Formats: sequence, structure tokens, C-alpha cells
Amino acid sequence: MRKGLVWSGAMLAAVLAAVSCTTMTAPSAVTPRSDALRVATYNVHYIILAKETGPWSIADWHDRKGSMDQAFKAIDADVMGFQEMESFGGRSGSQENLTLDWLLAKNPDYAAAAVGDPDAFPSTQPILYRQSRLELVGQDWFFFSDTPDVIYARTFNGSYPAFASLATFIDKPTGETLHFVNVHFEFKSRSNRVQSAELVVNRVQPLLDAGEKVILIGDINARHGARTQDILAEAGWDFLPVKGATYHLNRGVHLFGAIDHIALSGGLRADGPPQVFRQKFDDRWPSDHYPVVADIVID
Repeated sequence: MRKGLVWSGAMLAAVLAAVSCTTMTAPSAVTPRSDALRVATYNVHYIILAKETGPWSIADWHDRKGSMDQAFKAIDADVMGFQEMESFGGRSGSQENLTLDWLLAKNPDYAAAAVGDPDAFPSTQPILYRQSRLELVGQDWFFFSDTPDVIYARTFNGSYPAFASLATFIDKPTGETLHFVNVHFEFKSRSNRVQSAELVVNRVQPLLDAGEKVILIGDINARHGARTQDILAEAGWDFLPVKGATYHLNRGVHLFGAIDHIALSGGLRADGPPQVFRQKFDDRWPSDHYPVVADIVID
């Protein structure tokens, strides 16, 4: 969710002035993992390379990168899809991805899927996976656009490019094939979100119809019951019942329900309810979203 474009200073001040009417966060811990496949989704907010100080700047990144790594380790996922993992260079562009490089360097048991040369493969929605558990066998992408196979194509109404990153794995313990669809739908336009959901269904429906195990993860910028989610559910995805806020304004403030989701198909089921990991590390929020975590049973 790109907050800077929607929250003016006056709006934010008004929201914080009314904070007594909102729910403040209470720390939460992820329950101990089982033998199930632990899946997570996490919007980690982009870094503005041209900005030296202030929110989401280079200095801010160096201040919070330790908390990001601690959160990643605490979640202990087998596979985690990220959104907004971008080191934004503006018009000059950038080949850097500070968050991705940092997490891979600090967690050598993991590798990144849905990445490549940025000129040919958009790498700002990587899917990190535990190499001892999963074998990567394929990856792809498409943009939420009238020209979905054109890299960095703008959305249906011409707004900032948004896309789906895809990865296919073999689950080593079971030999099952797992398809992951990692999405980030545009936040301001409902019509964009609806058209994006319809495009995802158009692209993935053959797998769903064939009974393949397809896991949808990401920031859909829509709450339970929204038309955006209904389009995906009607196609065959079962959304896990994520409770409470997953976006918190980088302040632990909860204004509305979950917009980050995990959905299952192909007979997959969750081993218990999904968890929203609401916790600071070193007194820092790693991001303005919370990670959503679920343990998935593969029969």
C-alpha cells in the first residue's frame, strides 16, 4: 500500500488525534511451528534512495533493517512472499534491492524466487524460500494491465505499475507441486483492484480447475467481503480468516480490517488459524504492515 500518496499531513494529524477511538496494537508472538509448511506474506515498504533522512529513507532503512531481519527469523517461514521490496530510484531507476540483499545475506538457508535481471524480470515482489524444504522449478510474472506481458506496464487506469510474481516449487517431504501467486493490488482505485483480480483469475484458472495446489498471498488492499476478494474466492481460492488489522500506519494504529491475505486451493488446509505478527523489535516496527503467517497441511 503506497501510503504517501493517500495520507496528507492534515489527514494523518486528524487520524492520530482520534487515536483514542482506534485499537492500539498489543504485542503478539507466532506460535511454535509444526511439521506443516509455514507460509507468510509481508509488505515491507519501499526505500527511497534519493532521501537521506526521514521515513523510508536510507537512514531509516539502516535504522530498521535489524528489526526486519529479527522479524524474518522469528516468523521462521518456509516460504514468504514480499510486496514493496523496492529500493526506489525514481526516474533514474535502480538495480539495487537493499532489503532483498540484506535478508539473503543474513539468512543463508534461504534463496529468492521470482527475481532476475530487473530489465527482464521485476524483482520487487520476491518469494523467499527455505532451500532444505522446497525446490524451485519455475517462476514468472504478469502486470495488472491491458498489456500484462509488457514489463512495468501501467495499470488499467494508468497508475503506478502493479503485478503478480509467480513461483512453482516441489515440496521435498511430500513431492507435491505448489504454485504461489504473490500479488499487490493498487490501493486507490477499486476498479483497478477488481480488474486486477479478474486478470489473476484469467491467468490462474486452468491450474485451479485442474485441482492444482495454488496458494495466493499478498496485499490485495481489500478487506474480507470486498468484491475484489469475492472474485478470487469464486474462482476457487479459500481465504483464511485473518483477524484484525494488517496495516498500522507505522504506529501500531488499527483503523480497518485485514488487507493482507493468504488463500488456498487444491485441497490444502491450514493447521490452525492464521496469525498476524504484531511486534516491534529493538523498539522499531520493521514495516507499516504486519506479516500474516499460516501453517499449511499438504496431504
